[in-house]
Amino acid sequence: MFSHVMVGVNDLDRAKAFYDATLGALGVAPGFVDRHRVFWRTPAGVFAASLPIDGEAATIGNGSTVGFACASAEQADAWHAAGVANGGTSIEDPPGVREGTGGKMYLAYLRDPDGNKLCGLYRM
Repeated sequence: MFSHVMVGVNDLDRAKAFYDATLGALGVAPGFVDRHRVFWRTPAGVFAASLPIDGEAATIGNGSTVGFACASAEQADAWHAAGVANGGTSIEDPPGVREGTGGKMYLAYLRDPDGNKLCGLYRM
């Protein structure tokens, strides 16, 4: 359904370090820089971080979340730990099992260094 997801950032080097670590915990190769953006490509899609093209500061989307698929609860924990170790902030409840209409899921939530809300999700 999606070709890519892109978040706005204010410091490209800081964003690359953060996402190289968190996405690396999911088995994704380090991103590559293309002018004012960094791209991480996988067979399932592309994630990108970009300095805003309009020259204004990047701001977070209130109510927005970017979710990353994890292969296990352990991988979600590794993703979360990599994020916290690289400038991210743990938010909401600690990583763990949540049950909803979609069944049991293991969720871990972070904000990246620019405040973008992220989720590591493993469907149990």
